[in-house]
Amino acid sequence: MLGLVVRNTGSWYTVKTDDGRMVDSKIKGNFRLKGIRSTNPVAVGDRVEIVENAEGTAFITAISDRRNYIIRKSPNLSKQSHIIAANVDQAMLVVTVNRPQTSTTFIDRFLASAEAYRIPVVLVFNKTDLLTDEERHYQEMVIALYENIGYECREISAATGSGVDELKKMLAGRITVLSGNSGVGKSTLINSLLPGLNLRTAEISDAHNTGMHTTTFSEMLPLPDGGYIIDTPGIKGFGTFDIEPEELTGYFRDIFHFSKDCRFSNCTHRHEPGCAVLRALEDHYIAESRYQSYLSMLDDKDENKYREAF
Repeated sequence: MLGLVVRNTGSWYTVKTDDGRMVDSKIKGNFRLKGIRSTNPVAVGDRVEIVENAEGTAFITAISDRRNYIIRKSPNLSKQSHIIAANVDQAMLVVTVNRPQTSTTFIDRFLASAEAYRIPVVLVFNKTDLLTDEERHYQEMVIALYENIGYECREISAATGSGVDELKKMLAGRITVLSGNSGVGKSTLINSLLPGLNLRTAEISDAHNTGMHTTTFSEMLPLPDGGYIIDTPGIKGFGTFDIEPEELTGYFRDIFHFSKDCRFSNCTHRHEPGCAVLRALEDHYIAESRYQSYLSMLDDKDENKYREAF
């Protein structure tokens, strides 16, 4: 029996079978031994094969080949990776310039990982109704930065509904993974997109201006106009996984554009003579924040970096 994994609670998976039934499933005992070094060898969005039993549950016995997935270093130090979602058409990264502030480093790491697996990303700037004049100016500068690189940006307020209708059109008929830091308003946005769902939301911690986790597992939510939203737990850090240093330049569109003019084909863009990237940085064609994000990812071979828990 074939089906689609629509929910992952950590120990159980809900599989929507091709005949429309929802079957609670577990991984067969020896499944984890097949070279899948991940905290979750099966992810939401996977097409799987299941074998049902007399109790009405099932074992997952095989995963179909994935066309893409988005992955990060696992917060679980005993494993290598955590697959956020598989087989997606696009990702929407919900960010906020305050309450809490999303760092450009986090944004850049997410974008580079999505580039590695050819997943288009839309940056959704939420909580526009709460911005001061200074914060609005900063948001405009951040949006200009990413639009100049070629990323689509949208400004919304999930709380008031401003801009949400435009997002609905972009979601229809597609499988979209929704991600972002805790507290940026993903659950509020989903409640706005799917009235009646009533996902839990939480207040922002005043002491640390950070969000508190409300989503504790990943789930595919069907949309009225077709397609799915994949709701994921909020994440603090985004450690990249399985990206080699020599490949990294290709996942930063702006840096890659200038790297083709470097004197050396294996230039790391740190100190080499004739580096076109360093020259572009000096001439402000590449933003300092983007270059610093690139350097931080080059240093990611430190195994403990960016392994904050969900």
